[in-house]
Amino acid sequence: MNQSKHVFSQLVEFLPKRVFDCIVMRYQGDKYIKTFSCWNQLLVMIFGQLSGCESLRELVCITAAHNNKTYHLGFGKSVITRSNLAKANANRDSKIFEEFAYKMISIAQNKRITREFEIAGRFYAFDSTTIDLCMSLFWWASFRKAKSGIKVHTLYDVVTQIPTFLHITEARVHDMNAMDDIPYESNAYYIFDRGYFDLARLFTVNLIGSNFVIRERGQLQYEIVDGEDLLEKADNILYDQTIRLTGQLTAKKYPSHLRRIVYYSKEHKRTFTYLTNSFTDKAEHIAMLYKNRWQVELFFKWIKQHLHVKSFWGVTENAVRIQIYAAITAYCLIAIVEHDLRLNRSTFDVLRILSMSLFDKAPIRELFERAEPACDISDEDHLQLSFNF
Repeated sequence: MNQSKHVFSQLVEFLPKRVFDCIVMRYQGDKYIKTFSCWNQLLVMIFGQLSGCESLRELVCITAAHNNKTYHLGFGKSVITRSNLAKANANRDSKIFEEFAYKMISIAQNKRITREFEIAGRFYAFDSTTIDLCMSLFWWASFRKAKSGIKVHTLYDVVTQIPTFLHITEARVHDMNAMDDIPYESNAYYIFDRGYFDLARLFTVNLIGSNFVIRERGQLQYEIVDGEDLLEKADNILYDQTIRLTGQLTAKKYPSHLRRIVYYSKEHKRTFTYLTNSFTDKAEHIAMLYKNRWQVELFFKWIKQHLHVKSFWGVTENAVRIQIYAAITAYCLIAIVEHDLRLNRSTFDVLRILSMSLFDKAPIRELFERAEPACDISDEDHLQLSFNF
């Protein structure tokens, strides 16, 4: 049935347009607009993300070259110009695109919640990525003498592989401060790297009824309450201890017991020490959860490939936010397509194929029947990304 439709048009059918229209009406986004609506703007932005356009000029050139197809792709009847798209990104309320991005996140998460995972539960990895900006253009985001930048703090669902919460701040905001904005769920697990080692905030997570897993940082003063040497155990767990902090400050910040797990990685020939407030899960499961934290780094890698300095298509804060939310919407769209069409591929594999086939008229499923699955990235490759393990 999709033989005469471009791949991009087939993708658009997975977007809940009625939901977007309701959001636009609430913010009066299309008031006084005659040709280039918010919906047209969203589709152009998603197209730019999926096609990997490096600049606004490149995006406009590509759409102009295929002007006879733009109406069928959903871009509207009028020719897209740089000035019109730039004005729309600068002036239209970014809240419209933010709300829709969160709606897409909710849809994608609910669809993919049944994905198989080693243990049952809700598991989130929290991390941030800094996007460097040009000081002379993005003066509103300055954080050094000659540099500007923003941080995208992301809560990433490890099971569904969907970002569930985004907090965009100036780059000067410390990572630990973003922990206060996380919408914690009781009984869920939150995985942090060492940059978030704040015992007072971790104790708050404990009081909420949530669980955390984090790498130990520094030389903690503690006494062992329970646990023993497990060198003979087969799961590479060297120690599984219950400890109580004895430092004058650390004991005040975290007055409860902690679980300390030392794991030896044969692949990297080194040990990793984890702290958690979960005393019921197996030690090897805790180590496995932290190992899955690399998924948020892969997500950041994809975001940075589309949102590096020269890719921003506007210099105002509003334009930057719209582009980030459009990228998140595009990512969730691909995740939904992968689920609904039962492609049985990773989100990144689906992105790779569809980004090069947007003007193809073959059914989406047919593209993946012809293509061989890409090899999974090894753990060593994950650690070679430009992020802290």
